[in-house]
Amino acid sequence: MNRIIGAKAAPPGAQGKPEVGWLTVDAESAGQRLDNFLIRHLKGVPKTHVYRIIRSGEVRVNKGRAAADTRVAAGDVVRVPPVRVSERSPADKAAAAPAREFPILLEDEHLIALDKPAGVAVHGGSGVSFGVIEQLRRARPDARFLELVHRLDRETSGILLVAKKRSALKHLQDQFRERETGKTYLALVLGDWPERLKVIDVPLRKYLLAGGEGEGERRVKTTTKDDPDGMCSISLVKVRQRLPDFTLLEVTIKTGRTHQIRVHLASQGHPIAGDDKYGDFERNKSLQKQGLRRMFLHAWRLQFVHPATAQAVELLAPLPADLLSFSKQPPPSA
Repeated sequence: MNRIIGAKAAPPGAQGKPEVGWLTVDAESAGQRLDNFLIRHLKGVPKTHVYRIIRSGEVRVNKGRAAADTRVAAGDVVRVPPVRVSERSPADKAAAAPAREFPILLEDEHLIALDKPAGVAVHGGSGVSFGVIEQLRRARPDARFLELVHRLDRETSGILLVAKKRSALKHLQDQFRERETGKTYLALVLGDWPERLKVIDVPLRKYLLAGGEGEGERRVKTTTKDDPDGMCSISLVKVRQRLPDFTLLEVTIKTGRTHQIRVHLASQGHPIAGDDKYGDFERNKSLQKQGLRRMFLHAWRLQFVHPATAQAVELLAPLPADLLSFSKQPPPSA
């Protein structure tokens, strides 16, 4: 069954045409991108369809066409065409996000800094029913506003920021966009990392896998500086500890590209231990038998300016027990 958002019910027996819907932007949503505003309100509508109705001009803001990145303001009236949403089946309802709290590093009335465990997506989508944000909202039904400030890969553990106010979200995202935050990860790579290699300034380009298992899956690769589709990507690398057959690195990213650290380190011949996309697949099999059952990448330190107090904040998330145990006594290579 389908339902139509924004449609008025037609009289019995009538073949009335569904009418458009109208959404008024409240103060908490002010400053949000139009696409994100619609995705939040049109529950169950695929993101691809949301972008399609924006591009077609069917979505209007104050009677005018608007782009996906248009920032809405309080009081704006958004016209939404009728869109069909599949009713959730009993199986879908059973898969609804369970309530879950996560280890908290810092929380006040403006933000939450939590320590995300590995194996948990930050949000639902792409084959994942739910993630951190959906579980957190379920655990806190009275919270008026909870939004991700940034993202971490599913298999990456560590510091994740969630905004509790629209003003905090905008302020923090501006810092990330303007590269005013300090984001440092701990990564265990295969082999002996060259001491001289401290800066990786190599553009990255997204592409989709073609053919075979994983076809259509998103990937990232290094490219040349003259590639028009290449994105400037800079990683700063510091050796933290040298171990038999491995090197533990502190990697500070100056840009926040998808899979940046994973691709940058692998491009230098030293992939992250346990990386199932860009790593040494045969070596990963032996590492699993030796106790490393996931990628050794952890969002360890985050520095930012508090959105309300303007005070400098530095957060540290210690290595999870599984990674710490492996790093203390790394097994010999197979």
